[in-house]
Amino acid sequence: MDAATLTRDLSVDADVVAEAMESYYDRGWTDGLPVVPVTESSLAAFLAATERDPEDVLFHIPHLNRSMTVRLAAINAAMAGCKPEYFPVVVAAWEAIAKEPHPHRGIWQSTTGTAPFLVVNGPIRNQIELNSQGNIYGSGFRANATIGRAIRLGCINVFGLHPHALDQATQGTPAKYSACIGENEEQSPWPPFHVDNGFEASDNVVTAYVIRSVMHIEARHTMVPEQLIEDFADSIRRTGGLIHEYTSALLVLVPEHADLFADAGWSKDDVRNAVFERVVRTRAELAASGKDAVSHKTRWRLPSDHPDSMPDSAAGSATPDTVHLMSHPTSVQVMVAGANNAGVSSVVEVFTLNPPRAIPYSTAKIGGTA
Repeated sequence: MDAATLTRDLSVDADVVAEAMESYYDRGWTDGLPVVPVTESSLAAFLAATERDPEDVLFHIPHLNRSMTVRLAAINAAMAGCKPEYFPVVVAAWEAIAKEPHPHRGIWQSTTGTAPFLVVNGPIRNQIELNSQGNIYGSGFRANATIGRAIRLGCINVFGLHPHALDQATQGTPAKYSACIGENEEQSPWPPFHVDNGFEASDNVVTAYVIRSVMHIEARHTMVPEQLIEDFADSIRRTGGLIHEYTSALLVLVPEHADLFADAGWSKDDVRNAVFERVVRTRAELAASGKDAVSHKTRWRLPSDHPDSMPDSAAGSATPDTVHLMSHPTSVQVMVAGANNAGVSSVVEVFTLNPPRAIPYSTAKIGGTA
């Protein structure tokens, strides 16, 4: 790559573009990385990619009294580096996020460091070249990077969620830059995620989660499904991740692991049920980490001798010394993504309500209406 190639065909002075980028940064309109300056003509191309009215509200945070309109979503998608053909995915992403029921939308300012996590299903993945195979959480794919980034820029520029200000994350997560993947439907032995949820295979759908972290599970050692399940369950039931009375998780299986289960005759429901049954701790194990009770106010886990403590739900069960850490098998979701080249899957730690939602995610059909 040389300077002549970089500057060829530019219709404006590169110094002018650089000046605009610096101005955006100085105004606090970026995520720390350079953004694409927006013109009226570039904005028009994004608005033309959807049938929605530019002033339609996609997402509202009541306690901030701020709203994400289609026009504002388009501006931030353009700044993020999206192509106009990505914009219907961005719109659906905001629609899915709007269904997230955390009280007063305060989750977006959480000290816990939460971030939106998007999963895209349907033919549009291939149409816009959205990555669903190798390096799904990494760099190199414009659609993944910029669609996820469009959401983060919207959080910053529309809702004012700047770090050290309204965004109060103690440490945060790399997912705050961008977190958007496609399901590897072509190499999955099971129906795709959106079909499981009542959509047609030909539908294009965005699923939105609120997440805290992504943990990789290195498991190339076994062809026994029960042993592999134990790796996933043990990763979920670690005490460091148990902040609420109940937890939720998304298993992102690589094709190799999905095939291992499918070849043994396991369905997705079999996988989630097996994980659910194994995500338990003894009361003594929880007490050792000071998490054997819950808060009266939040039902977050804390020691039983804490002044705000109350017994957790398991304390009144028939087996009070064996604590199930998930409320229902639906607290475990299963999808397939990643390359078919090694036994490395992941557990996405989903931040959910307590008492938990029956289904810890929200969906929106791309091109649908609010």
